[in-house]
Amino acid sequence: MRKDYASIAQRIVDEADYCIRNKSTIRQTAKKFGISKSIVHDDITNGLIALHLTDKATKVRQILDHNKAEAPNRGGMATKRKYAALATSKSK
Repeated sequence: MRKDYASIAQRIVDEADYCIRNKSTIRQTAKKFGISKSIVHDDITNGLIALHLTDKATKVRQILDHNKAEAPNRGGMATKRKYAALATSKSK
């Protein structure tokens, strides 16, 4: 049992470090570690606090809040690129 807990704790720290270092989104972090977005979100929000890593939790929260604020803009830009590509392919 302890071995599993230690590996989960290490995964949580690694996810947080990756998120902080790369200012990555939950999706990017999940893809990097090959796990679901739900697990990443739970790990880096609740797991860090459970491990008493409040400094990392604060840094990660700031990144998550920033990414959440930018999400509508990213979505709008993705839609704009999509329709620009469609228009280009129709004109050919």
